[in-house]
Amino acid sequence: MSELENYIAGLCCAAKEASRKIVGLSTAKKNAALYRIADTLERSAGEIEKANEIDLVNPAVPPKMLDRLKLGEDRVRAVAAAVREVAALPDPVGGGERWVRPNGLIITRERVPLGVVAIIYEARPNVTVDAASLCIKTGNAVVLRGGKEAINTNRVLVRLMREALEAEGIPADAVSLVDDVTREGTAILMRQRGLVDVLIPRGGASLIKSVVENAKVPVIETGAGNCHVYIDKSADIEMAVKIAANAKVSRPSVCNAAETLLVHKDVAREFLPKFAEAVSPWNVELRGCGRTREILPGIKEATEEDYYTEYNDYILAVKVVDSIDEAIAHINKYGTMHSEAIVTRELEAAEKFRREVDAAAVYVNASTRFTDGGEFGFGAEIGISTQKLHARGPMGLAELTTVKYYVLGSGQVR
Repeated sequence: MSELENYIAGLCCAAKEASRKIVGLSTAKKNAALYRIADTLERSAGEIEKANEIDLVNPAVPPKMLDRLKLGEDRVRAVAAAVREVAALPDPVGGGERWVRPNGLIITRERVPLGVVAIIYEARPNVTVDAASLCIKTGNAVVLRGGKEAINTNRVLVRLMREALEAEGIPADAVSLVDDVTREGTAILMRQRGLVDVLIPRGGASLIKSVVENAKVPVIETGAGNCHVYIDKSADIEMAVKIAANAKVSRPSVCNAAETLLVHKDVAREFLPKFAEAVSPWNVELRGCGRTREILPGIKEATEEDYYTEYNDYILAVKVVDSIDEAIAHINKYGTMHSEAIVTRELEAAEKFRREVDAAAVYVNASTRFTDGGEFGFGAEIGISTQKLHARGPMGLAELTTVKYYVLGSGQVR
């Protein structure tokens, strides 16, 4: 084995050992650790911000990633608040149900930790803390592999969390960071079968595709966010402008931002000029179909590739459609099963959209920007799953557990 292979295997071995020690921690003990982590992060906001500033001036970081990377004092406080929210949530571990079979066997299905959770993610350093806090609350050990863009910030965050765990008498190796950001190191982590119980990729389409295709350990697939807002023929135009603009410009670098706007032909001439004016302060680049360009003649022509693209930027593809059926067909073809929205005043249209759109989160008269663990009341999230097995949508505490069956007998044989 190479030095790097030994290093990563050793990290995962230590996490596995820690997972066996924390599996039985009481809810009170886990919560105490989380509150200490939150307090530690707030006290150390200056140190975190200094490390983050080093990452922000890295010339290799694309400008559109800077917002996701930034972790100033206000965001540190928000991250600490999210940790406290996780601590305040009910602990899913140990919960379950019990029944008795006709032969007298007493069967209990109980929720238990997954074990060692590895997470490969990109530029957002808040994920470092969100993931760790969710894993601690559920009795899992976590191995974090963040992107090179945030390595200095992540080093400080993980060190502070490990110190807080030790202060509470919990093994520091319950939270660890792969201090290697090479592709080789990532590939080695993906092969730690027997040490890593589940691997969660969180980032762009290329990262997720690489993990899903190359991992040797079980993967929970989180998805890229090619999200849509459809403006139905019955939509309240002012509401529609507000929702569509928010979905695009409030934070375009995140996965729940809208990337394509679909507009029913009956309202296109009224809606599109008002929408274009609403997003003009952000210099949003609109790329439209032929009918869109007849109404907004100065915009670029949208290509087939545009409708497949998650921009993570102030760019939006636009298409005028003939019907709700065409809108649904477009979304199901080009979307990533993340978050989709309809703006309508017709109950029948809302129900049709809800039933037929294939996505983890479907919105009626609200922005896609709410697909988030915190906004859903989960405190934080480990990622947003677009798969259909075990976990779908924002993944909170319950999704970081599995089940174990306890069978109590009195001598029964079969």
